[in-house]
Amino acid sequence: MSEAAPDAEAIAHKREHPVRATLRRLFHHRLFVTGLVLFGIIAIIAAAAPWITDVDPQRLSMRNKFLSPSETWLFGTDNFGRSLWSRVVWGAQLSMIIGASVVALNAVFGTLIGAAAGYFRKLDNALMRVNDALMAFPAILLAIAVTSVLGPSTLNVILALSIVYIPRTARIVRSSVIVLREMEYVQAAVAAGAGHWRILRHHILPNAMAPMIVQLSFLFAYAVLSEATLSFLGVGAVPPTPTWGNIMAEGRDFMREAPWIITIPGVMLMITVMGLNLLGDGLRDVLDPRLRIQQ
Repeated sequence: MSEAAPDAEAIAHKREHPVRATLRRLFHHRLFVTGLVLFGIIAIIAAAAPWITDVDPQRLSMRNKFLSPSETWLFGTDNFGRSLWSRVVWGAQLSMIIGASVVALNAVFGTLIGAAAGYFRKLDNALMRVNDALMAFPAILLAIAVTSVLGPSTLNVILALSIVYIPRTARIVRSSVIVLREMEYVQAAVAAGAGHWRILRHHILPNAMAPMIVQLSFLFAYAVLSEATLSFLGVGAVPPTPTWGNIMAEGRDFMREAPWIITIPGVMLMITVMGLNLLGDGLRDVLDPRLRIQQ
């Protein structure tokens, strides 16, 4: 009986649904859980912005300027007497919107370009040379150039960051597709007369999702950090729009009088990026079969 129990347990694990097995491994992975908690806190704060703030983030009150954090003013006030709590919370919401938008555009266009380049060999050279040209520029410099041409606005920041990061996503998808198109089950589908769209949709892209999901989790962090950088440099969202970058840019001249203006949004940005990076590390450890074999 003692030998039968392990066999039964092994059989149960073998019969476990792949999605359930992946989720079980994820929620037993410390990095993933830590990242999920950190990012989840920021995401919940951002989503609940209309209900947890009772002051307009752009409301001026000069007699209340430079008030330090207290029970009345949770994060204090800035140089115009605006509630820093309201501005940071609404800034979190805008950061989540920008990050999610950039990730969504990358997931669509990065996948389409990468799949086309990896599967259709005639398109590979042309698409990848354009990709290489865009990737030759440092990401933040290219984003600054694009936003300088288009003009500072939230929409233009999303477009600029998408232009910067889509080539990186496309290259990762292309690499996976090149490997997968040579697999036996894909060659069998070709021999059976399956069309290109059916092969991509049913046989290649589902198996190329793991590296792309990991890339998109890191990309979310890059987008949030890049947006803050662009806003800090004055080419992102137009002031007085409450973004973490704008808040820190306004607070840098008052670091001695009111250090909380630049410190608090900086800490929020750090928590968000750290959470997303830990989340991505956990996803990579669980979804990459080579790492699972090594472990």
